[in-house]
Amino acid sequence: MKKKHMDYFLFISVILISIFGIIMIYSASSIWAEFKYQDAFKYVKQQGLFFIIGILAMLFASKIDLEFLRKKANLILGICFILLVLVLIPGIGTVRNGSRSWFGIGGLGVQPSEFAKLGLIIFASKYLARNQKDMGDIKKGALPIFLVIGIFFVLIMLEPDFGTAMVMALTLIALIFASGLKISFFAKLGVLGLVGIVALIIAAPYRMARIVSFLNPWSDPLGSGYQIIQSLYAIGPGGLLGQGFLNSRQKHFYLPEPQTDFIFSIISEEFGFLGVLIVCGFFFFIFYRMLRIALRSNDLFSKYLAFGLASLLFIQAALNLAVVVGLIPVTGVTLPFFSYGGSSLLISMISVGLVLNVSRRT
Repeated sequence: MKKKHMDYFLFISVILISIFGIIMIYSASSIWAEFKYQDAFKYVKQQGLFFIIGILAMLFASKIDLEFLRKKANLILGICFILLVLVLIPGIGTVRNGSRSWFGIGGLGVQPSEFAKLGLIIFASKYLARNQKDMGDIKKGALPIFLVIGIFFVLIMLEPDFGTAMVMALTLIALIFASGLKISFFAKLGVLGLVGIVALIIAAPYRMARIVSFLNPWSDPLGSGYQIIQSLYAIGPGGLLGQGFLNSRQKHFYLPEPQTDFIFSIISEEFGFLGVLIVCGFFFFIFYRMLRIALRSNDLFSKYLAFGLASLLFIQAALNLAVVVGLIPVTGVTLPFFSYGGSSLLISMISVGLVLNVSRRT
């Protein structure tokens, strides 16, 4: 098949939104970075490094042979499995914010769970394309892939990282749903999943505290409800046009680590409703271009791959925004292309690169 040009609208949109993200990381983190490291650009420099690496990785992913990727899907999944096991071993995995989910490399940290999301989507795309005719048979088609997902879900929950596990599970369920599996199966799965989530919440006191703070943040305003209250204090004064770039008040040691999960709060405070529209518009446009590429692909593996990666970015962004505005309990999910975190940015850009690869063959 003759290769066409990649989707430059998608490519340019991702570059622009990532640059905006780095600018906002500086705005959100400069006060804290100056106080803690005596370097206001500490987080910006690290994110900028991953941004450059991410562009190169995105371009590489846009040109890699997808047939080679399909053939190596099992190997990729196996490597991801090994990394998830290794990170749980004390002395190898590093504990941050109560979760053993990092490999410490110098002053940087790498999350294997981020790479596991990508590896699972590649594997699931291959599995669904190869077993398309068997997906109507629950035992023969759906059960094996759900067992694999379950194993990875448990490993990530052992860190524990409830947010990443939920993003992974919801993305793969969306991908399997697109394969044509019976809706009745998903209804039963939904009930089972609800029971499982309730059990996980009850089993961990900090998760229950998050539920309580979600229902009534003021029940513990200096504890479990503190973060969401400070987030709403940031969003509220934003108004239509915001307080202006660098003029956020909440980043002055009120909102904890605003450059990570709650960076959207700072965007809302400094750029107001207009900034919210711009950010959401970028995400909808990126999702639209990725979904368009998936629908136009004639190859089943490529179609599932593009749809799965589009769902991953959309679900992760939607969960983050819902947390920031108080619609759902705090999950610890980052905002793609915006939140500080090299692993998250790198995986997001590789994901887009693979979809760009599909666009060359559409």
